[in-house]
Amino acid sequence: MKVLDFVKVLKATKAPFLPAIIVCCDKNGKSNPITVEWYMRTSIQPPMFAVSIGNDRYSYQCLQECRKFNIVLCSKDFGDAVKLFGSKSGKDTDKIKDSGLKTFKGKLGLEIFEDSRAAYECETVTQVKSGDHTIFVGEVKYSWLNEETSELIVFPDKS
Repeated sequence: MKVLDFVKVLKATKAPFLPAIIVCCDKNGKSNPITVEWYMRTSIQPPMFAVSIGNDRYSYQCLQECRKFNIVLCSKDFGDAVKLFGSKSGKDTDKIKDSGLKTFKGKLGLEIFEDSRAAYECETVTQVKSGDHTIFVGEVKYSWLNEETSELIVFPDKS
């Protein structure tokens, strides 16, 4: 074992990972999905998740304007959408329309993908600056499960 540059070690160890889609919206209610891998549970009671979003991202602006978000866990059918949501800005495009995926409004008013495996609707309770990112902590208000979908997507896909 030897000491190496942080980025070099990270690239060597970060795969596979379980991506999630964070759905947020801007002040006008326009939905914006973003692919993330930096999310985690932070509390069982009350149930909470944290997501880390880059401070220069459109999604950061959306989360400042609209203090709620959905965490969507994707089935294997989401490969192209996961790539789209992680590579385009919602400021410039309607990523949900471009993905062709069907959605419905959750109880908090944000989009949930019909074919997702699970979704958690969260209200932001706090946020913490963390270098060039901000960690948004949300309390889960509603949890959804789709037992009819395929397995969760994992990147890189080893199948």
